[in-house]
Amino acid sequence: MAILRPAEPRDVDDIVRLIIALAEYEKLTHLLRITPEKLQAQLFGPRPAAEAVVAEVDEAGSVRTAGFALFFTNFSTFLCQPGLYLEDLFVLPEYRGHGIGKALLQHLGRLAVERGCGRFEWSVLDWNEPAIRFYEAMGATVMPDWRICRVTGDALARFAH
Repeated sequence: MAILRPAEPRDVDDIVRLIIALAEYEKLTHLLRITPEKLQAQLFGPRPAAEAVVAEVDEAGSVRTAGFALFFTNFSTFLCQPGLYLEDLFVLPEYRGHGIGKALLQHLGRLAVERGCGRFEWSVLDWNEPAIRFYEAMGATVMPDWRICRVTGDALARFAH
């Protein structure tokens, strides 16, 4: 079983590698702009934008980062409570099926409860049937009536003016 712990600055390179692996799995590498320096600033700078948890496995005395979850606090006006939003969860393929993804989700669920959150939310790609089945089996509801709206890059610059 994996050991879960809050990410530390020494984990940044491993988390970047996992984010790249996630982008490859989702066929979204063309969207990557991540660097270790950028992630370091966002997780551990003076005003962190997100937090992360890493899952480590010990293989014959060699500890390896097998997965991670990156999350941040959001807010529900209807509940008038903070929420926990899972931006990314990824477990390397060779470690899937060993309970690491479930352990990461449960860990974040406990964090949400401890922090007084009214919700724990995330998005899933509509083609990712294994993930959808996994999340539903854990008790999550895939919201059929909601769609994500996004403005980024040049469109965001135009949107702001």
